[in-house]
Amino acid sequence: MDTIQQQFSQNVERLGIQLTETKLEQFETYYSLLVEWNEKMNLTGITERDAVYEKHFYDSLTIARVVQFDKQNSLADIGSGAGFPSVPLAIIYPHLQITIIDALAKRIKFLEEVKTKLGLTKVLCLHSRAEDAARKREHRDNYDVVTARAVARLAVLNEFCIPYVRPGGIFIAMKGTDISTELDESRYSVSKLNGKIQDVKHLSLPTDGADRHLVVCLKKGPTPSAYPRKSGIPLKSPLVKPEKTARSTDK
Repeated sequence: MDTIQQQFSQNVERLGIQLTETKLEQFETYYSLLVEWNEKMNLTGITERDAVYEKHFYDSLTIARVVQFDKQNSLADIGSGAGFPSVPLAIIYPHLQITIIDALAKRIKFLEEVKTKLGLTKVLCLHSRAEDAARKREHRDNYDVVTARAVARLAVLNEFCIPYVRPGGIFIAMKGTDISTELDESRYSVSKLNGKIQDVKHLSLPTDGADRHLVVCLKKGPTPSAYPRKSGIPLKSPLVKPEKTARSTDK
């Protein structure tokens, strides 16, 4: 175990996670694949090894602060990109049935390679737009936990992600710095989608010090049939509270 791995191990211990030699090897293989494939396609702007371990691997595992994963069976990661947070979670919690959904076929090809090389047998990589897969019976109202990391503003993310959550399950949006305005704007879409904001946890990266926020949303009931809307609409026209039209005073 080198210095970077040792620091990583110490940091995740504070999240209640113990790393075995096998899991450390899986993370190192993941890092090597990320750097190798990043030369062929744009997966991440962060490639320095210490930064990847903290800003991608550790950051992904901070979800353990708000979820007891030993009591969960399934997780969906929407717009996973290079596999964050789903792949680090799959390494640490191999019992989880994990579905990774991304709209870019090249990224799914990379994730299939990661899955094979790391032996992640309970991971499904699905090439689809979030709005389309959420209409399929096997995914809709189905998952214990749903995550998304830095994909879009919360008002959009809610429509992308909450439809996947089973009633009684949770959606966790992983966000960066100050999110107060974004959070207020998102409350309308949460209520429309039968959700409720349960908690907002503020964290900091241990070395970098950068702010992170985990927005935890509880799913209260099945997704209303109107949602999600057709592909592309949530991004173009987010679910936000309509502005009140001023009454005319003309007589």
